[in-house]
Amino acid sequence: MRWLFLALAVWGAIHPMYWFLGYMADGNSLGQLIDAWYVNASTTGLVWDLTIAAIALTVWVIWETMERRAWLNLVAIPATFCIGVSCGLPLYIFLRSRPRT
Repeated sequence: MRWLFLALAVWGAIHPMYWFLGYMADGNSLGQLIDAWYVNASTTGLVWDLTIAAIALTVWVIWETMERRAWLNLVAIPATFCIGVSCGLPLYIFLRSRPRT
């Protein structure tokens, strides 16, 4: 099961990036991408949904990292905010499920 979460983290990194990079390759800027996130109520709602999920995941990662002293798990935070929750969450579950020594 652990390796399934790693596969989902890789997929969650590659698949969204394919679309973002395709958008940028069409001559759009980062500013235009951010503007597109707020073009209507449904995309704005999705942005807030993912933002709240990212914040919740970050709180969970920090809390458990402090309790477990598993510092490597902190890499899930930049993965979440630089790539997305679709990468950060399965990556954290993969890291969290490794055997404790």
